[in-house]
Amino acid sequence: MSHYKVQTSAHAPLNGTVVVFPMRIIFPTLFCFLLCAADVLGQTPIRTASGDAANVVASSDAPTDAESGKTPAAAPGGKAPVAALRSKTPVAAARGKIIELGLGYSYASHAENQSKRVGLLGPDASFTIWFSRVGIKADVSYARASNVLGTGRHSDVLSYLVGPVFHPTTRRNFDTYVHVLAGGARVSGPVLTNSGLILLGGWTMGYAWAAGGGVEYWLTDSMAIRTGADYLRTSYYDSSLVVRGQSNLRTTTSVVYYFGMQPRRRR
Repeated sequence: MSHYKVQTSAHAPLNGTVVVFPMRIIFPTLFCFLLCAADVLGQTPIRTASGDAANVVASSDAPTDAESGKTPAAAPGGKAPVAALRSKTPVAAARGKIIELGLGYSYASHAENQSKRVGLLGPDASFTIWFSRVGIKADVSYARASNVLGTGRHSDVLSYLVGPVFHPTTRRNFDTYVHVLAGGARVSGPVLTNSGLILLGGWTMGYAWAAGGGVEYWLTDSMAIRTGADYLRTSYYDSSLVVRGQSNLRTTTSVVYYFGMQPRRRR
């Protein structure tokens, strides 16, 4: 940096020296001041229509209008602010268990022996817990016939079964169902032997199973009429007094009530 000596005046420094800056230093200095001033102006606070400065504070803890569900208020300038769009996790629909209770009457074509069948009549009750279209069913049935083989004695079958049940099709006015049940049965009645002798008293208890299906006709949103048919397998004494399997055909008609059933859409 260069300096020059000039004649002093009343306002000159006491040492009689004045430092003179060349223009190549003054211009860059002024340019830097202009840049700093522009940066400061760009960071001035936002002012409202009344001229007051508005303090804007961003916080992640404060609830937004989108989260609270309220419509944001319009700005003083007449333009409505744009609310932030936030996605929420969808809530899964709750699916509860449906309990079904059925009471009805059954008819069974019972194989009394190899050459003769007997028709048995009696009540039937079922209890089912449904998980959507699949359920677990418990069935108890008792059927009886009087004066079998002219002996004045009766024959009866008491079955107690449990197993899965399934609705293959569901309609507005009717549903279909199939089930496979297993358990036990108590069978009693007269026995006609090969020699023609009739044994008046006898009974057995053994394994039993049933497979079948049917249709449910809906009367209301919670009540239906059910008709179905089963192949029922039991065991009893044959004419040679040997315990063998019996093939029985059973039909059932019941009134069914569903607890916790949702309203059905009908035609």
